[in-house]
Amino acid sequence: MLRIYNTLTRAKETFVPIAPPRVAMYVCGMTVYDFCHLGHARVMVVFDVVQRWLRASGYQLTYVRNITDIDDKIIKRAIENNETFSQLTERFIRAMDEDAATLGVQKPDAEPRATDYIEEMQSMIGKLIGNGLAYEAQGGDVNYSVRKFPGYGKLSGKSLEDLRAGERVDVDQDKQDPLDFVLWKKAKEGEPFWKSPWGGGRPGWHIECSAMGTKLLGAHFDIHGGGQDLQFPHHENEIAQSEGAGVERFVNTWMHNGFVRVDNEKMSKSLGNFFTIREILKSYDAEVVRFFILRAHYRSPLNYSDAHLDDARAALGRLYTALDGAPLAAEVDWDEPHATRFREAMDDDFNTPEAVAVLFDLASAANRTKDAALARQLRALGAMIGLLGRESSAYFQAGTGAVSSGGDADIESRIEARNAAKKAKNYAEADRLRKELLDAGIALEDTPQGTRWKRV
Repeated sequence: MLRIYNTLTRAKETFVPIAPPRVAMYVCGMTVYDFCHLGHARVMVVFDVVQRWLRASGYQLTYVRNITDIDDKIIKRAIENNETFSQLTERFIRAMDEDAATLGVQKPDAEPRATDYIEEMQSMIGKLIGNGLAYEAQGGDVNYSVRKFPGYGKLSGKSLEDLRAGERVDVDQDKQDPLDFVLWKKAKEGEPFWKSPWGGGRPGWHIECSAMGTKLLGAHFDIHGGGQDLQFPHHENEIAQSEGAGVERFVNTWMHNGFVRVDNEKMSKSLGNFFTIREILKSYDAEVVRFFILRAHYRSPLNYSDAHLDDARAALGRLYTALDGAPLAAEVDWDEPHATRFREAMDDDFNTPEAVAVLFDLASAANRTKDAALARQLRALGAMIGLLGRESSAYFQAGTGAVSSGGDADIESRIEARNAAKKAKNYAEADRLRKELLDAGIALEDTPQGTRWKRV
């Protein structure tokens, strides 16, 4: 039985869908005003594995991951770039899709954009006003009255007194209480806006997920996920909005992945330790990055460093070595002992570190016994979490950088030159070429089938 850690109850619980075998899952996606960073990569990969395992477990999943395509950051960046907000967001949505595909992340079933659900957001805001939980402020905004919702703080575990004294409370004279948050934001001159009963404006950030989640998955659904940084205030506010609008229980299971840290400090632009996916992929193969993410449990902090990625690259190489000759298409034999352990790991709150440990045990057995069935099993189990989908030679020859501007062709040319030198018994030249390639990160292996190469 699948067990998932529920942030709401702070415990692992046996997963029981509302309407089995159907499962509905909503994950907070990206605000598209810049290229995706490593934190975004972690969210995408973590919940890609969750959706893969739910489907592999026989559930009929509907997976929704939203796109925030209107907010203050987007408007500010568009003005700086002298372009419309939609031109900006379209460009970065394309970039996000490219990054996700490169990391082996499958497309969600739906990717709603906030600007396509303005009507649903306005309808929910109207209900909140009608229920006495929201009010029109003198400045033109519509705010949520936090103190009037009795369950506020149940997800984050924060009391209203703690929040009132906390640093994250904004001081805004237009609010009846500093804890209140904006549902509808009055547009400033020159900003994009939509007509509403409260004047021209745009939705607040929190309302979009409540409106889109309930519209696409129903008023009460199974799983809501996102990064740990969204637990408060974003997800706390989602609960207040959705349940305040009349939903008895918004979501059954809340999942949050841990922070990304860089050399043991939280990744942030202010600290100058901020890395986009594209920057990382200049130095590391995309599957290495995915593997690096999955070696840590999704709820644990993920500590980024070149040393950890180098270790991930070498470790993934050991798995690929055991796959040499295994077909790309393989089905899992779930009666085999390694598969049983793999399923137990994944059913235990998506424990990918333990699942990866099973893959290493399987690789060791395959290498020791030369059993083709074990190699096929390794391939098939790796596919369950989006790994080991290439020929071994393709993995070892993949990578970033090249010996020269000639790239792979230049490597092959030097190998041919080395082979010619060996044939001519010019072993000094052959050794020189081998060393030259090795110094450039290319290792050679002479086999009966010819010379193979891989990046090291």
